[in-house]
Amino acid sequence: MSVGEKPKELIEIEEQAKKGGGEDAVQRQHKMGKLTARERVDLFFDQGSFVELGLFAQHECYDFGMEERRPYGDGVITGYGRVNGRIVYLYAQDFTVFGGTVGVAHARKVCNIMKLARKTKAPIIGFIDSSGARIQEGMRGTYSMLFAENIDTSGVVPQLSAIMGNCAGGGVYSPALTDFTFMVDGTSQMFIAGPQVIKAVNGENISMQDLGGAKVQSKTAGNCDFVAGDEEECLKAIKKLLSFLPQSCMEKPPVTMNTEDSPNRCDESLTEIIPENPKLAFDMYSIIKTIVDDGDFFEIKADFAKNLITGFSRLGGYPVGIVANRPNVLAGALDCDASDKGARFYRTCDCFNIPIISFTDVPGYLPGAAEEHKGIIRHGAKMLYAYREATVPKINCIIRKAYGGALFAMGSKTMGADLVFSWPFAEIAVMGAEGAVNVLYSREIESADDKEGFRKMKTEEYRRRFGTPYWSASVQAVDAVILPSETRPNLIRGLQMLWNKTEEQKPRRKHGNIPL
Repeated sequence: MSVGEKPKELIEIEEQAKKGGGEDAVQRQHKMGKLTARERVDLFFDQGSFVELGLFAQHECYDFGMEERRPYGDGVITGYGRVNGRIVYLYAQDFTVFGGTVGVAHARKVCNIMKLARKTKAPIIGFIDSSGARIQEGMRGTYSMLFAENIDTSGVVPQLSAIMGNCAGGGVYSPALTDFTFMVDGTSQMFIAGPQVIKAVNGENISMQDLGGAKVQSKTAGNCDFVAGDEEECLKAIKKLLSFLPQSCMEKPPVTMNTEDSPNRCDESLTEIIPENPKLAFDMYSIIKTIVDDGDFFEIKADFAKNLITGFSRLGGYPVGIVANRPNVLAGALDCDASDKGARFYRTCDCFNIPIISFTDVPGYLPGAAEEHKGIIRHGAKMLYAYREATVPKINCIIRKAYGGALFAMGSKTMGADLVFSWPFAEIAVMGAEGAVNVLYSREIESADDKEGFRKMKTEEYRRRFGTPYWSASVQAVDAVILPSETRPNLIRGLQMLWNKTEEQKPRRKHGNIPL
């Protein structure tokens, strides 16, 4: 046998392993509208770059007839390859083999690839398609092995999960511990207990999609960051997200100059987006897409807490994380869900050295008994904590209004913003001028002959004295008042100046205690 020639036995084992659960199982997978694990791997990586590890792994279970079924690979593909030229590690559960169930050998393979990713400082991605823990192997702590590695890897390298089919029981906590979760509409679902268990426990009839499908997890629960129409779209979205992220916490995110969008571009249309009546809403997406490179904005958690926008983009080629209030949903006020969403995004950006850009038009935290009883104090504090703790470059641009504690959550100088810009017509205050006047002049208003006239006069007076960006600039709460048309070049110059920012040493401690 010549050098480089594979032994016949090796070829046979490789072919057997790569068939997964066999042709019938593959056809069943396709009938469910799903690709096989190997098809996903082939589509995801740069052609010919994937290197498989652990192909020959087999389970060691000899109960319930399992000794007669010991497929190579044990229901999960693990390895590494290149995505747009950059190294990425991956595990892909194979539903055609034991329903992708997680046994000890399966879990060890996944843990090994996570450890390699952590050691070599490259992202790790999981394609999840599993019926859950393999009950034939008993309580062996298989999922806790994964949880431990997820936690140890958190903040070291990006961790992404793509729910490509079923994800149930204890298995849901592994993707929940990763940085981003993707789902496919109509074919993926995740839940603690499935419909059969729920029916047995409380008699409730519910489908798998209604219980834990992509729509529910993205809109209501907030566990899903991105929903794709099919698996190919999902894989493309993962690749795009990776393009904004560094390989690890040890690197800065990749800067690209692959654009003809000038960093000095100004746009007069920005002024026209804001209505003259300050009580009317406007489209914050139009502002974001007008300012960023090529109008390209990759939104995260688009369907959850829609009053706050979060996502990635580029400014002058620099990757940035964008957080923006959305005035046409709850007037852009921060509620419990928006605070959780914002805090999580701040921390993710900070983990991976991605600058944070805020576009602020916020009337405050959402008032009302419902939000108070849900814990708006605790949830709102998370966003404050996460912003202050972040050490990446932080720039806030106040678009129209910034009231009270919600401004601090979006980024004030006192909370650690490196730069605060304001548009000329913005209003920055403890509260709206009308509310402030009602508190400050309640007696005078009651005794005035023309109550409305007096209130209006005092409101304008208060707004001129304390609500303009020029007053905030005079006390150094705003660094510069800028024309809306010049927002893009101002942000880019700020990013260039802050790109190599380092923070002074924090007080010595084990870690702070974020209000979870």
